[in-house]
Amino acid sequence: EAGRGGGLPASRPVSLAVPAIRVTAPVAPVGQAKDGSIDVPPLNRHHQTGWYDRGPTPGEPGRAIIVGHVDSKSGPAVFYDLRKLKPGDRIEVTREDRKVAVFTVDSVEYFDKSHLPADRVYGDDGPPALRLITCGGAWVGGRTGYEDNVIAFASLAETRQP
Repeated sequence: EAGRGGGLPASRPVSLAVPAIRVTAPVAPVGQAKDGSIDVPPLNRHHQTGWYDRGPTPGEPGRAIIVGHVDSKSGPAVFYDLRKLKPGDRIEVTREDRKVAVFTVDSVEYFDKSHLPADRVYGDDGPPALRLITCGGAWVGGRTGYEDNVIAFASLAETRQP
């Protein structure tokens, strides 16, 4: 049965596939960091992605958020090529209920970390959507790391059984 707004009922994501950039990765829940931003997976698990567990699950109405590292001390990490995604590229999220939510990329945009467009990134209203977020721009080190976020905005295209 579909949830409100034509989406799926809640079910947490377990894996993510982004064929255009050759990504297949597990998804683990992440919460909020102490500074109020979205937490990220530990760096020693840089091939893992993190689903922001205070927001919708992928396929539910609203904007589900999955974060990943761009690189690590040992080289590229899971979302290293996120900036190369193009409109129309597919993102497939397998959920705990075994349904696959398939999203298509609408745009890939850069934002200064301190000026994220919260109303476009967060929220549990509106049609099912997905945001993939990683770091980008210049490395400034310290607590900031990279000065920008790279965000892929995507909309639900279909859902299917595996």
